[in-house]
Amino acid sequence: MGFRLPRIVCAKQRLTRTLSFSENTPVSKGHFAVYVGEAQKKRFIVPISFLKDPSFQNLLSQAEEECGFNHPMGALTIPCNEEAFIDLTCSLQSS
Repeated sequence: MGFRLPRIVCAKQRLTRTLSFSENTPVSKGHFAVYVGEAQKKRFIVPISFLKDPSFQNLLSQAEEECGFNHPMGALTIPCNEEAFIDLTCSLQSS
């Protein structure tokens, strides 16, 4: 059992710079909105450049299999753990 402080710090820094999780944040050019979470969904704005990464494509394929792409929330829904999504996006931004 160890502390994951570096991941938390990295996630917070990355979220404040690129990812936005406010419901009222407009989607700027070069980004798209996704809803992430298993029970309660949180909205994130992510860069389109993530779409070319194989690990993000894998996540989208899993989301398509589980939920399809027709969502009443108006954005793509990714039914995964929020922490796992933040870990993935943090690693994508650092590479």
